[in-house]
Amino acid sequence: MEAVLDDLVAVDDLMRFEKKYLAELSAGSLSKSTQFEYAWCLIRSKYTADIQKGALLLEDLLPKGNKDEQRDYLFYLAVAHHRLKEYEKALKYVKTLLNNEPKNTQALELQKIIDKKMQKEGLVGMAIVGGVALGVAGLAGLIGLAISKSK
Repeated sequence: MEAVLDDLVAVDDLMRFEKKYLAELSAGSLSKSTQFEYAWCLIRSKYTADIQKGALLLEDLLPKGNKDEQRDYLFYLAVAHHRLKEYEKALKYVKTLLNNEPKNTQALELQKIIDKKMQKEGLVGMAIVGGVALGVAGLAGLIGLAISKSK
């Protein structure tokens, strides 16, 4: 699963799928498969803007897909939001997928990874908040000491 989350698209592939996507789009005949392939390339980019664009393309496809297509769209939306460090959104998509397919091993594994990241980020966030609170308390103490000495 880590390989899926860390996979980066080759620039040549991204350009090839973008060209195909834009050609079909301008001709007014954009297929779901071309939009999906381009979105899949975008979410594997190292650039945040590309990943966000890929997620939007997948969100656009979601209501249009059949059950099998929706499985792929939901999975890769979760991957995209994981890569964007938007773990709550990623978890939402994984849970939607698991509601439809409770035994989907890829989704279950992705859910565990997202849960661990959220837990880790939460602990780091709490440590930062705790450190800031200690810093503020220490500063207030120093100010109080300075005021009392000045009297």
